[in-house]
Amino acid sequence: MPLFYQHNINDTTKLAVWHITEPEDFFLEKVSLKRDIIHWHKRLQHLAGRYLLQELFPDFPYHLIEIADTRKPFLPNEEYHFSISHCGDYAAVIVSKDKRVGIDVELVTPKIDLVKNRFLKDEELELVANYQLPEANNKYFYFVTLLWSCKEAVFKWNGEGGISFKNHINIKRISGNDSQGLINCKFLKDQDRDLIINFQLFQNTCLAWVVE
Repeated sequence: MPLFYQHNINDTTKLAVWHITEPEDFFLEKVSLKRDIIHWHKRLQHLAGRYLLQELFPDFPYHLIEIADTRKPFLPNEEYHFSISHCGDYAAVIVSKDKRVGIDVELVTPKIDLVKNRFLKDEELELVANYQLPEANNKYFYFVTLLWSCKEAVFKWNGEGGISFKNHINIKRISGNDSQGLINCKFLKDQDRDLIINFQLFQNTCLAWVVE
């Protein structure tokens, strides 16, 4: 059972990351494929995410999940708040009984450098020189990927769409060590909100989550 990472934040909020190595049949023993997904790998990601929901909370009614116009999955009665992320062979979920949440998992890749100016302001890029990340040769790519992951987690937490990563989600401060920490963020859509994003760094992988 490749449960890659799990963190029980408190009695009502939990998160986990699954490293997908199993065939579809493994997941289909516990969850079903609710919608048609043609690509085999996307099916695996979809199934692993829903499998994890019930790993964290066995009574999670995954069969009641609906998809909003903004593509955010939700439960109509909001019995649980949750967020799902997939990247490569990883699926990550966060579930809470009483808080809005968002999560994102990303593989570290140099390709992130090609799009950094689309979602980061100059002052956010300047933070690169002030924070030490693991594996010195890849520090820059770790950092930029982490900031993308943080903004994606906030986007999922909000869930309403119409968000500019560059203008509405501003990274202000990073604190922590070479494997985990906190990011102070200001969310500027409709009304100013101060948010704290948690992050965990693994080899070639970034995980970020936010709890309201």
